[in-house]
Amino acid sequence: MRQAYRTALVTGASSGIGESFARLLAGRGTDLVIVARRADLLDGLARELVERYRVAVEVLAADLTDPEQRGEVERRLRADPVELLVNNAGYGAFGAFAELSLEEQLAEIELNVTALVRLTHAAVPEMVARGRGGVLNVASMAGFTPSPGSATYGATKAYVIAFSESLHAEVAAKGVHVTALCPGFTRTEDDAPANLLWLRRDDVARAGLEAVSAGRALSVPGAQYKAALPALRLVPRPLLRAAVNRMWHQAAGSR
Repeated sequence: MRQAYRTALVTGASSGIGESFARLLAGRGTDLVIVARRADLLDGLARELVERYRVAVEVLAADLTDPEQRGEVERRLRADPVELLVNNAGYGAFGAFAELSLEEQLAEIELNVTALVRLTHAAVPEMVARGRGGVLNVASMAGFTPSPGSATYGATKAYVIAFSESLHAEVAAKGVHVTALCPGFTRTEDDAPANLLWLRRDDVARAGLEAVSAGRALSVPGAQYKAALPALRLVPRPLLRAAVNRMWHQAAGSR
């Protein structure tokens, strides 16, 4: 059963795919809570969405790697529940694992995994209680493959996929839709064209919203990535590791 959402909270909403989520939802008449670190960017986006779409937009500036600031978002979700939670905030630290700072990689886990789980836990019980709602978790195609050069990032996205599929199985019969959105390479600029490798951010956001509305556990935007996914699952892991390792060394050597 498809769901339309009257209220939504979107993290990482100040730019990139998160901004596309906010714009698309506002265009559908959804009242929003938009979350990111930069209050000035959120304020500008909120004014534009209110003027253009006549929806209510609440700004909540927070660094989701900071427990105190993240707690404010959790409390907001519990005190005034939304019908859709979009866990979009995330980032990747790229480079050889041994050469990157431990602190940066732990912060990556804090944002990509811990914040996502905590916000989901703040939202889902009320969704289950009322028998409807949605959670859209932004993962990545990197979650399906070994990721030399971004080992921690790939691992966090693998976690998001496994977590989302498991939670989907737990709550789907209770009317709650949980979806993992798994894009490949995505352009974050507004006017960047799509091509064989790169997707447009609006197309990625639109695919995710359609998938969670329809109750699908996984969404892989782009025909090229949909075609690649079965191959990734069938290729023997030693061969896959060897292939991505060659790609990583070639990319690192070209810098």
